[in-house]
Amino acid sequence: MSRIYTLTMPKWGLSMKEGKVNGWLRKLGDAVAVGDEIIEVESEKIAGGIESPVAGVLRRQLAKEEDVLPVGGLLGVIADADVPDAEIDAAVDAFNASFVPPSEEGEEAGPGTQTVDVGGRRIRFLKRGSGGEPMVLIHGFGGDLNNWLFNHEALAAGRAVYALDLPGHGESVKEVGDGSLDTLAGVVLGFLDSQGLQAAHLAGHSMGGAVSLAIAGKAPQRVHSLTLICSAGLGEEINAGYIEGFVSAADRRTLKPLLTQLFADESLVTRQLVDDILKYKRLEGVDAALAAISAALFHEGRQKTVLADLPERLGKPVLAIWGEEDRIIPVKHATRVAGEVRVEVLPGKGHMVQMEAANEVNRLIDHFLS
Repeated sequence: MSRIYTLTMPKWGLSMKEGKVNGWLRKLGDAVAVGDEIIEVESEKIAGGIESPVAGVLRRQLAKEEDVLPVGGLLGVIADADVPDAEIDAAVDAFNASFVPPSEEGEEAGPGTQTVDVGGRRIRFLKRGSGGEPMVLIHGFGGDLNNWLFNHEALAAGRAVYALDLPGHGESVKEVGDGSLDTLAGVVLGFLDSQGLQAAHLAGHSMGGAVSLAIAGKAPQRVHSLTLICSAGLGEEINAGYIEGFVSAADRRTLKPLLTQLFADESLVTRQLVDDILKYKRLEGVDAALAAISAALFHEGRQKTVLADLPERLGKPVLAIWGEEDRIIPVKHATRVAGEVRVEVLPGKGHMVQMEAANEVNRLIDHFLS
């Protein structure tokens, strides 16, 4: 039976309602393979490429550059070369006749975030998927669970995946105690307990990588594997100017130049991204929380704790992923992990590599876990 696949506007993050087409990356009539990026679209937060989930031919480009479509709206059609045009036209007509934008349904698609009490601290988290060996995604300094908006859903195929806001971040409690790795690791372990998880695969970005390493050191039996993405905790060097600037930044003028250091493609730092982080930084308790964590982890412009030999001592498998153009933590740290480690350095990408090269990062993690 011939195959017709409708390519639709994705939903990246809980708040996305629509996306804008930045441009097609394949021409009408091009043959495409599974994993080929076909079109780039942009949410209010960030742009990303949409991959082909099937092999076939790009038979229709229904959305034009600069078009704004609701989540789930029809972008194009991929089909086998021998599918008659009439069948494709019929499929397009049927899709358009039945499609209802999420905003008109009156509810968010999929589950929302939840909160849980962990040792007296309120922690926000988002769960996707079920079954399999669970995975926990841990963001970096100044981030939150939305740092995984391109990864969470993709990694949740066949397993439960949790993303959380660490204390001091996102919508979790702003009380961070001494702000140490030990304290942050203890909160994540308490979160595992709260969800009934005996053990999990941990994926940590930047500071979240150091937290993941600290968890493995405190409770190795709770950790199946470590995925370290542009990770802290593997060497002393770090961009001290970024850390200090982020803690003190209080307006758009000072914050935006800092955020551009996170990406190789600085155009990804949108007005909405800057506004969202400013809104977070103006919450009561955030300045004190960030200052405490910075003092505990990045004292005098250096990383205070180096745990590069820990995975080898514990026998934990490690995947280290880095953006070659990382301006926050040197890419040379990727090779400092001792033991059973696979290192992947992605050219032309920066510190937020899980966002800039989401599809490739998702493939690398999924292959590693399988």
